[in-house]
Amino acid sequence: MRQVYHPTGKGSFNSVTRSSSLPFRIALISAAVLVFVASLLFAAGATLAWGPDITRTVQDPEPGSLEAAPRFKPLPPPALNFYGTPGLIDTPSAEMLPDGTYAVSYSFFGGQSRYNITFQALPWLSASFRYNGIRNLNLFGFSTYYDRGFDVRARLWREGKYLPEVTMGLQDFAGTGVYAAEYFVATKRFQTPALSRRSGAGQLKISAGLGWGRLGSYGAIGNIGGVRPSFVGGGTGGSLSYDQWFRGDFAPFGGIEWQPNERLSLKAEYSTDAYRTETQTSNVFERKSSLNFGVEYQYSDRTRLGAYYLYGSEIGFSAQFQLNPRQPMTAMVVPAAQPIIPRSHWARTEANWNQNWPASTQQTTVFRDQVAEALKKDGLILEAITFDATEVELRYRNPRYQSDMQAVGRVARIMTATLPASVETFRITPVRNGLGLSTVIIRRSDLEAQEFAAQSSAGINAVTGITAARPLAEDAVFSNELYPAFSSNFSPYTKPSYFDPARPFRIDAGLDLTASYAPAPGWLIGGALRQRLAGNISNSRASNSVLPHVRTDISQYAQYGTTLENLYVTRHWKPGRDLYARASAGIFESMFGGVSGEVLWKPVNSPLALGVEANYVVQRDYDQRLSFRDYKTFTGHASLYYELGSNYQLQLDAGRYLAGDYGGTFSLDRVFNNGWMVGAFFTLTDVSAAEFGEGSFDKGFRFRIPLAWMLGKPNRRGFGLTIRPTQRDGGQRVAVPGRLYGSIREAHQIRLNDQHVRFWE
Repeated sequence: MRQVYHPTGKGSFNSVTRSSSLPFRIALISAAVLVFVASLLFAAGATLAWGPDITRTVQDPEPGSLEAAPRFKPLPPPALNFYGTPGLIDTPSAEMLPDGTYAVSYSFFGGQSRYNITFQALPWLSASFRYNGIRNLNLFGFSTYYDRGFDVRARLWREGKYLPEVTMGLQDFAGTGVYAAEYFVATKRFQTPALSRRSGAGQLKISAGLGWGRLGSYGAIGNIGGVRPSFVGGGTGGSLSYDQWFRGDFAPFGGIEWQPNERLSLKAEYSTDAYRTETQTSNVFERKSSLNFGVEYQYSDRTRLGAYYLYGSEIGFSAQFQLNPRQPMTAMVVPAAQPIIPRSHWARTEANWNQNWPASTQQTTVFRDQVAEALKKDGLILEAITFDATEVELRYRNPRYQSDMQAVGRVARIMTATLPASVETFRITPVRNGLGLSTVIIRRSDLEAQEFAAQSSAGINAVTGITAARPLAEDAVFSNELYPAFSSNFSPYTKPSYFDPARPFRIDAGLDLTASYAPAPGWLIGGALRQRLAGNISNSRASNSVLPHVRTDISQYAQYGTTLENLYVTRHWKPGRDLYARASAGIFESMFGGVSGEVLWKPVNSPLALGVEANYVVQRDYDQRLSFRDYKTFTGHASLYYELGSNYQLQLDAGRYLAGDYGGTFSLDRVFNNGWMVGAFFTLTDVSAAEFGEGSFDKGFRFRIPLAWMLGKPNRRGFGLTIRPTQRDGGQRVAVPGRLYGSIREAHQIRLNDQHVRFWE
């Protein structure tokens, strides 16, 4: 919160108030934090409370059963504070969540509700998004003031035997600044004795820090940089106020958390947030004390509930939900794979090694049908197969397994069980949208030798080659069940809408009927009908955008119950080595239709890809049938994709957007090997902040959770959302079905190597 703060006292900090240099302030602050933490925290031979232990779901399970498998229980994750980041109650701690954790929380006290989403992007770095409402504020033209904000936290060093863990945080650094604060905080953990023989050892956490902004508004002990500008509500927000970071009064905060066991947690803290706007400028609640107290209960591995007494006058509560991609909700259960029977066990005569069989159409047809039937039982689809006496190339579709390397391993096992002994080399080519994506080359003798080897996953990966898929051979034998192909699906849908000041969350729900027809490889005709059954998006606020209304007329499009969601024809093909192409025409989405073309350069063994896309689109009528409005535009982008390692994917797009604005989009996604995806993006164009409106520029985050992670059964589908702090018209792209990069990279070398441990599953 940006308030007017006044220096207190004539101490040693007077000499630095004349300097507003951010690096100078951070260096000085770091030294002050070290002195402060050393004087407050004591540590001598402290150890962490709980190490991993082995648990079983039932006592005395049957040997060989799923229940008998060892389960390693991870360390308990840190609790979250009212801002959705690791902390005590209303103040932060220095702890970090386990890497990759996606946490959602809700907290409420004193008329203030906060919805928080936090992602642990790296072991030492986390980012948070928050949507909050302050009831009865009666300022800035609102009775209930809704606002959005972003936080970022970086760990400066880990906890050691004597030193605490130390973290630097920026709170609400890219919103309107209603909760803006900066801080350094340190946390030290100690093991405490067990309360009884049946319970394990407990844990005591002590946290202390120095805060600016909100966290420096009460009990300040010094000032750096002079007066800090005050918060002014009603602005567009969205810009970085870096000139205010670590500026103004600073104050010490701290607290303790005692966990007597794995379920219960008791907290007490000293908060230095004066809540001036809420208690002095307005009358949201009464602040009588700086002490807060709370009790939390770990209801399950992912759910934590808490109740609190805050600021001497208010009762609060919180609910926290933490999901980790590496800890599935349901253990994966996969049908047993086809066993590999070495040829030495059955191919013992010269007839078994005969190499004349490819010349017989009857024999190759039999082998094709045997392979196709075995693949079908495993949830895979034979596309085509090319026979040679010593080498066979098999092209297949994988509609079942999230991991393409897992599918490759299952195909390899099926080939060993169905093909003649003379076939030594397997060329396994995954196919999507009629395109061969890559070819995995495996020697049959290596499969026979490595199946039960001590390091079988690493061993088979070392002798496996991954190369570009070559053109389909003229003598390839197609599956006799593929083309033409028709499929349909009937499923429920939900369509959320966020952050309308009158109602922060709206949603429509109904049923989708989708259908597709593939007349030949690479060709697809698709469509979807949508029937809305319930919802309130139609009551959303009307657009006030000064740009062409390419996205903000959502309430107008939500007035109709039965709509044609899309209807299009698309073709995918490979114009050359490492080149992929797409051409599409029709109705692409609920708001636009037209023609689209795309070309992608993506070598199978390279982390780099380059693409270009061009679209000429027309805006659809609000009834979303077959008619169109007058607005037409050309939009297109050049794109750079790069796989950074550690499952991170960078994308840069530059070009023309739907509203006619020019600019670029930066996207960074973390795509886990099991299909989890969490990412963020922002777009800057030649539209000014005033023209763009609330939020200043387009930005947001997105996530996708695979159904297999939730259900424990192989499945390529998932649930995903893209959330923007506010939906405006600047920086918007048309949603074209079947874009190239996402599906192609999944079966290229980097992704396959990342998943090599799943080859034998």
